[in-house]
Amino acid sequence: MHLTIFVKTQNLVIKICLVEDEKSISELIQLNLELEGYDVNIFDNGKKAKDALIDPSIYDLIILDVMLPGVSGINLCKHIRTVSNVPVLFLSAKGTTSDRIEGLKAGGNDYLPKPFDLEELLLRVGILTQIDVSLEEETLKVGRHIVNFKTYTVKNQETHEEIQLSKKEIGIIRLFLSKKGEVVSRNEILDEVWGADQYPTTRTIDNFILNLRKILEEDPRSPKYIHSVRGVGYKFTL
Repeated sequence: MHLTIFVKTQNLVIKICLVEDEKSISELIQLNLELEGYDVNIFDNGKKAKDALIDPSIYDLIILDVMLPGVSGINLCKHIRTVSNVPVLFLSAKGTTSDRIEGLKAGGNDYLPKPFDLEELLLRVGILTQIDVSLEEETLKVGRHIVNFKTYTVKNQETHEEIQLSKKEIGIIRLFLSKKGEVVSRNEILDEVWGADQYPTTRTIDNFILNLRKILEEDPRSPKYIHSVRGVGYKFTL
């Protein structure tokens, strides 16, 4: 039976950027998000956030207040949309219909007026940080291959050969899914899949990618799914 479900990035740290100038609100949100297992980075100024967000795709979600010093949340979102499709959730005391429409037109994915219910915020964050992919019994089809996230295996539909993947290889595939179509740097793969307490080299990533290409690509020397971006990292397309 074929179905579409949401799959959360299991075993990966989900990174959230929160741009909020009211300290009491930012601290409350950060505390509760971290209790849910999210990694939260805070900015209290729109200009500082804009200067720091050179590559917004390092985050899985950006939460923006609308009325910010330096650069407004609306203009910051417009800037983000010129370089990334990372999900954006607006939080604002401006909660009229026209305000929400303005936020969505600027590129926001969701808009939550203040004051908000904390449980509702966590629910919306959970939805925006999930990966929406078509799966069959928690599997992913890549060309002639079926990746099974339960058994950590890849099966060739034509030859019926089955290969066992490592936890790290499955983690890389999940990360690629969460960033599908975006460039993922080697350092981001190291941070997300290996974690901050481990210190492999970027060459380690290249070796893992080489092995995944041998398994998933018809011609690893001319990849169709896992593309190299010189000097940066990799991009996954289906």
